[in-house]
Amino acid sequence: MKIPTTLKHKPVIVVENYGNIDGRKAYDTDAQGLSLGLAQWNDRGKVDISAKVWRYTGEKWSRQSEELPVHRVIDLAILVCRARQYFADAYRYPKLYDESEPRIDRIALQGDAMTVEVCTDNEMIDEDIKLFSDALARDDELLAERLHRLANMLNEMGYGYGTKK
Repeated sequence: MKIPTTLKHKPVIVVENYGNIDGRKAYDTDAQGLSLGLAQWNDRGKVDISAKVWRYTGEKWSRQSEELPVHRVIDLAILVCRARQYFADAYRYPKLYDESEPRIDRIALQGDAMTVEVCTDNEMIDEDIKLFSDALARDDELLAERLHRLANMLNEMGYGYGTKK
């Protein structure tokens, strides 16, 4: 299915068969495409690149399609990686987290740091963290394949361990 090119987000690089590879929902998803393109929020003379997940309801392109700045896509990838690292050892805690220190990490970015922590404001955190951990374990093969692919590409680009870019 062809991604629309007449909307505010202007696709430049596309994946039009994303519905075939959308993780556990492959071949049964409304997420039909991905694109990198010119962001819909661009102002004259100021152009940002964004990533977009295109959803199709079966009848029309959905307004629930998501558009994100590319740096946020990478930040999300960093967050996924850190969460996977954390949950590899979370079994050490009876509730899968340290109640006295819910902060997992501070990841330096742009002169500050992204604070990664367990959301203890969630009233159902004790139940939800177990569900999250189970889902992460269940999807390990899907995630591992993608992370290996990403790691290989990063190495090829010179961003691997011991290289400076």
